[in-house]
Amino acid sequence: MTDAEQPGAAEWVPHTLSLTRLRDAAHDCEGCELWRDATQVVFSAGTARARLMLVGEQPGDREDRTGEPFVGPAGRLLDEALDAAGIRRVDVYLTNAVKHFRHHTEERGKRRIHDKPAVAHIVACHPWLEAELAAVRPRVVVCLGATAGRAVFGRPVRVTAERGHVIADPGPDIPSAVITVHPSALLRTRGDAGWDESFDALVRDLVTAREAASL
Repeated sequence: MTDAEQPGAAEWVPHTLSLTRLRDAAHDCEGCELWRDATQVVFSAGTARARLMLVGEQPGDREDRTGEPFVGPAGRLLDEALDAAGIRRVDVYLTNAVKHFRHHTEERGKRRIHDKPAVAHIVACHPWLEAELAAVRPRVVVCLGATAGRAVFGRPVRVTAERGHVIADPGPDIPSAVITVHPSALLRTRGDAGWDESFDALVRDLVTAREAASL
């Protein structure tokens, strides 16, 4: 399926503010080709009463196998950062810009390698994110990385230049947003010089979002 042939998710998204109905409907989505190679859709976790919504890029290998977002290594690091920022995971809504795992398999072996979603995948999946925003109506959306920023703002974002401050009215059903790095970016440098400073910067960004959401 080429980019031009992506039908988009709109025809699979029910007109509802029920997260349960949205999650159930997402299992049937064929809005882009990613559903073919994924184990299952990975929709979201969290409550419709959450003041803070965290948007990541896409599910990883572990998430694809379990059907739950942010349960792999990046998710565990995010839990550490949330805890350091004084945010309980049960108080936030966690989702991704793209709901299926984009990957390829190693030429030798069975290990599945993460592939960054294309803009066409972000656009195709965007009706799901719109429905989630309408259902949850968070006070603040945290964009974890450039892909999430592209989905929320509808434009390319520069994480380094735009991170760490509250951006007002970035889109429908989003009173404000904060851009920061995706935890997976920190995983790749864990143990390197400067890693502690990078982790502390992520925590500061989450504190900014927590305070803006009045958590």
